[in-house]
Amino acid sequence: MSDLDAAPRLAECGGRAGVAAEPVRELLQGRSVPLGESTEVRRLLPTLGRRMVGAWCFVDHYGPDDIVDRPGMQVPPHPHIGLQTVSWLLGGEVLHRDSLGSLQTLTPGTLGVMTAGHGIAHSEESPAAHSPLLHGAQLWVALPDGARATAPAWEFHGDLPVLEDGGTRTTVFMGEMAGARSAGTTFSPLVGADVTLAAGGGTRLPLEPDFEYAALTTLGAVNVDGVDLAPGSLLYLGCGRSELQVSAASPGHLLLLGGEPFDEQIVMWWNFVARSGEEIGAARADWTNADARFGEVHGYAGDRLPAPPFPSTRLKPRGRVR
Repeated sequence: MSDLDAAPRLAECGGRAGVAAEPVRELLQGRSVPLGESTEVRRLLPTLGRRMVGAWCFVDHYGPDDIVDRPGMQVPPHPHIGLQTVSWLLGGEVLHRDSLGSLQTLTPGTLGVMTAGHGIAHSEESPAAHSPLLHGAQLWVALPDGARATAPAWEFHGDLPVLEDGGTRTTVFMGEMAGARSAGTTFSPLVGADVTLAAGGGTRLPLEPDFEYAALTTLGAVNVDGVDLAPGSLLYLGCGRSELQVSAASPGHLLLLGGEPFDEQIVMWWNFVARSGEEIGAARADWTNADARFGEVHGYAGDRLPAPPFPSTRLKPRGRVR
C-alpha cells in the first residue's frame, strides 16, 4: 500500500530512548488519509508521540467500507525500499501485482508479505467482481541494516497457525507466539497476531517481556488490559509484560503487534525507509526516471503513481536515540 499524502510527513524513528521499558497504556490517535479513488484509511502509525512498535513502522486500518457500487481499493503502481509490506484482510479481496510478475488475490485469513529490499513496485486493487465490504490493515516492517539491500521478494501464505482458548481464536500471521510460528519471512524478532473474540470470550495472550506491543481494535468493543477500546483504536502497551488480558462482551476483534525495540535510526518518507536523506532522494529520482531498480508493474489499468515533491528540509535520522 502507498502513502498517498500529497505532502507526506517526514518520520525520523528508531532507537530505544522512546521505548517504554515498563507496561503502559498509551492510547494513540490516528488521522484520516485518503487512499486511491474511493478508500479512506485511519493512519495509526507513525503518529504524534509514537513512531514505531518494534520493527513495525506503519499501520493503516481501513473499513469496513460498503463498496457494492464503488470500485473499492485502487492504488496505482508505486515503489518501496527498505521495508516489508504485510497485507492482512478482514473482509473483501485485494488483487496484488508487482514488478516481479506476481499476481495474487488476497482474502481474509491469507497473508501477503512483500520484501522491498533494494527496490520493488506494486499495485493493489479490488477485483472488478468483489465482495460488498472491504476491511483490513496494511502494515510495514522496517528492515534492519543487514537486510535492507536484499533482493525483492513476494510470498503468499494461506495456511497459518491458530491458537484457541476461552472463546478466543488467535491466528499468528507474522513471527511466533506460544510456539505457533507463521511461515511469513521476518528479519527481526517480532509478532503479528489476529485475535477474534466471541461474545463473552476472553483470554490471556502470552507475551515476550523484551518486546514492546500495541493492540489495534478493528471490530466491536474490546477490553485490553482493563481499557475499553472502540474500533480503530491503537493502544501502546510498552514492554515488560509476560501476558495480556483481552475480553469482549460482544463479538470483537483486534490485531496484536509487537517486537524487539528497533535499535537503528531510520528515515521514513513517502514509501521509502532508509538511513539518510540522500538515500531517500536517490530512490525518488530512480522512480521518477523509471530506473530499472523498481521494474515495471504489468496489468494495472492506469498510470503509475508519481512521487510527491521532495521536502525542502534536510532528511536525517534522529528520532529516538539511546
